[in-house]
Amino acid sequence: MESKIKALQERIAEAHLGGGQKRIDKQHQKKKLTARERVLYFLDEDSFEEMGILVTHRTTDFGMDKEQYYGDGVVTGYGTVNGRLVYVFAQDFTVFGGALSETHAEKICKVMDLAMKVGAPMIGLNDSGGARIQEGVKSLGGYADIFYRNVQASGVIPQISAIMGPCAGGAVYSPAMTDFIVMVEETSYMFVTGPNVVKTVTNETVTSEELGGASTHAVKSGVAHKTSTNDAACLDDIRRLLDYLPQNNKEKTPKLPYELGDETREILSNIVPDNPNKPYDMHEVISGIIDADSFYEIHKDYAENIITGFARLGGRSIGIIANQPMFLAGVLDVNSSTKAARFTRFCDSFNIPLLVLVDVPGFLPGTDQEWSGIIMHGAKLLYALSEATVPRVTVITRKAYGGAYDVMNSKHIGADFNFAWPSAEIAVMGAKGASEIIFRREIAASDDPEAKLKEKEAEYADKFANPYRAAKRGFIDEVILPENTRSKLLKTFAMLEKKEIPTPWKKHGNIPL
Repeated sequence: MESKIKALQERIAEAHLGGGQKRIDKQHQKKKLTARERVLYFLDEDSFEEMGILVTHRTTDFGMDKEQYYGDGVVTGYGTVNGRLVYVFAQDFTVFGGALSETHAEKICKVMDLAMKVGAPMIGLNDSGGARIQEGVKSLGGYADIFYRNVQASGVIPQISAIMGPCAGGAVYSPAMTDFIVMVEETSYMFVTGPNVVKTVTNETVTSEELGGASTHAVKSGVAHKTSTNDAACLDDIRRLLDYLPQNNKEKTPKLPYELGDETREILSNIVPDNPNKPYDMHEVISGIIDADSFYEIHKDYAENIITGFARLGGRSIGIIANQPMFLAGVLDVNSSTKAARFTRFCDSFNIPLLVLVDVPGFLPGTDQEWSGIIMHGAKLLYALSEATVPRVTVITRKAYGGAYDVMNSKHIGADFNFAWPSAEIAVMGAKGASEIIFRREIAASDDPEAKLKEKEAEYADKFANPYRAAKRGFIDEVILPENTRSKLLKTFAMLEKKEIPTPWKKHGNIPL
């Protein structure tokens, strides 16, 4: 028996070395952790249980039978993060550059199937050169098997992807179908076709970093929801993100202990300027409402005219969508609409209540927006919020103009409770634009058109640039003092905790994609 135990221990030790010490050293020289180091760092100490450690590939072509490694380039298994069960796979770049083979894919599929059966988050740590070309269609089939499971798991368990090295070609579509993507700065990239193909086809010269690096996808494309400075920071970010999420779509996020005290926040009364055209930072409003230091922003550097992220309110996890007056005056455009719509659908899938903070002058005008499909993209946000059945509360801090008023979680599309601050302006458009249309003849006939416009502008603002007409109609449930916002929201979300909405049977809706 001793010899058999020794033989097993030797195999396990060999598996732990992946592609060998030289390749491990190369990984470290690139300031990257190995797949196994990443898993052990990410999970709670001594909680990792590995699956398929002795799996090897089955390929004999091109001399592959002479080069085999235990684990076949991916570490898979389960463990806990802050005491809660998660499943994980980590591609091992030291083995064939992390390239995906038939057996490599089978290991990932097996752990994904278990995550679905048990109902726990699935975390993928991607670091791969793509499909293993020696296997041909078998490796391509392995990708499709993973893609299919990504779709089946969507909206059932949280799926999070970390991009910690290359992720190219067909490999990008698995992370793209997960809920969140975190990329490591300077060491990771994602693209469908690499710089060489781009050069051949379009004659553009571009580096991997420019084409698909972390900064590119965080700022320009919106593919990455968050970037991290290194491997450890990336894994820390995912651990923190998991704290805001439930295990699956049948559960709610655990509530942290919280004792009610004086919930008045006087700082909120001094944020919105008297001048309606002067910007302010909506982050200050968010900070004044939520539990201290609990905001976890999603898509921070993309479509900055809208803010999305998770926070805690009285220990409860909530999702926040907020117009940002500091960027493009907080207008809705193609990118911000899509960003907010996807975040809304995630929160609704996983029972996370939504708080919508509104200061929106409308949709961004212009040929670029119209030709880019602002009608369709704006409809995504309208559809997502109308469809959401989780508790939904709105606070209008200042402007709520035109169709954007409707879209931003208005009472008319099913919001449960709508508050407004005294500074709220709810109207079809701003006072100046409205006056130029309504009183154009009177202004034109005046001896001093400019003075007449100002007079009519003030008249219109007095009638409509306030929350009271909407409150009279019941479209606003309560006009509140800013300092009481946190207190009101604590009570409102507590009241809505057991909310249920019967919905008509359907296979699924047809969101305007």
